[in-house]
Amino acid sequence: MVEIKNAAALEAMREAGRVVAHALAAVREAAGVGVSLHELDEAARAVLTKAGARSPFLGYQPSFAPTPFPAVICTSVNDAIVHGIPTGYRLRDGDLVSIDCGAELDGWTGDAAISFTVGIPRPADLALIDATQRALDAGIAAATPGNRMGDISHAIGTTARSARCGMSADFGGHGIGRRMHEDPHVPNQGRPGRGFPLRHGLTLAIEPMLMAGGRDDYRTGGDGWTLHTIDGSRAAHIEHTIAVTEEGPRIMTLP
Repeated sequence: MVEIKNAAALEAMREAGRVVAHALAAVREAAGVGVSLHELDEAARAVLTKAGARSPFLGYQPSFAPTPFPAVICTSVNDAIVHGIPTGYRLRDGDLVSIDCGAELDGWTGDAAISFTVGIPRPADLALIDATQRALDAGIAAATPGNRMGDISHAIGTTARSARCGMSADFGGHGIGRRMHEDPHVPNQGRPGRGFPLRHGLTLAIEPMLMAGGRDDYRTGGDGWTLHTIDGSRAAHIEHTIAVTEEGPRIMTLP
């Protein structure tokens, strides 16, 4: 079932989204050469705790996962696309890092992700991050009343393909509100004018995940969670929670 949110619910989700934004900013500030992924998780935990928020990631176990997720952020490095589990790995010069974070506050949820480089960046990584950001921006711009889900999907996919990037058809965005994952599904590829109709009060997490190698297939790592590019190429993941409104798309996960 798809829940259309009223004004009070949107304001509550905005507060949850603000916590997510602050947590991601804290992780980005903490990241550097020699910093462990565990330390990044601790930085996010501190923000959630201070805000009185709960992590929807911690203990989450979807059907494909062999174990509950053990952290409050996903840390996907280099060829990891999404769902990376924080470990003792220490960041190295030139690493490409994607961080996904969620927060539940007063019964409402926010979800967002960022990608960035550590140390001296590779130009190709900067181009990949830029393409991912442009795909997200295009998807958000299409999230207006009167459009359909396929318009969001088509905008994301067209931007990604123009950058010659690969994208998995199995993973994409999702509805969000009282829970982190709600209906409807938000594919990262689709046909314009098709799919679920967009209306004021619909809240979505839009999240392109681009693979530099151009291939769409992937493999699952030994932890049963982390998805990796099949060819070892690098990946980027950027996400915002947004609300469809009559005034235009409202991004809920800004600071």
